[in-house]
Amino acid sequence: MRQSLIEVANYQYSSEAYLFKGKLESEGIEVFLQNENTINTDPLLSNALGGVKIFVNSEDVLKARHILDSIPEYSVDDKGELLSCPNCCSQKVNMATTIKDVKSFMAFIYGLLTLSMPLLSKQKYKCENCNFEF
Repeated sequence: MRQSLIEVANYQYSSEAYLFKGKLESEGIEVFLQNENTINTDPLLSNALGGVKIFVNSEDVLKARHILDSIPEYSVDDKGELLSCPNCCSQKVNMATTIKDVKSFMAFIYGLLTLSMPLLSKQKYKCENCNFEF
């Protein structure tokens, strides 16, 4: 008997889809990706194609959705606990990379032109509720 595949998630970039695919496979769920090669070839097509889609067998849908829902959307510390904003105590905190001065901007341009990593960009966290950066 042939099993049907059901889409449980989609992601703009294949790197995101690979992370979640790995998590689902580590839990014993067989995963199929759609559009991964096309988007790897031309990332600008991601929006037109609806991103990289994750499909699982119909009997694994509930388990897969439960696993994906248990993964936090926001930044966590080294212990896996959600970070809290020191200003408003919200846990809706994301990592933000900012370039605020000429030196970091020039380092970014140098990295871009030489196809290397930016050297002086600083990583900070930013609260979605109060926009506080820390």
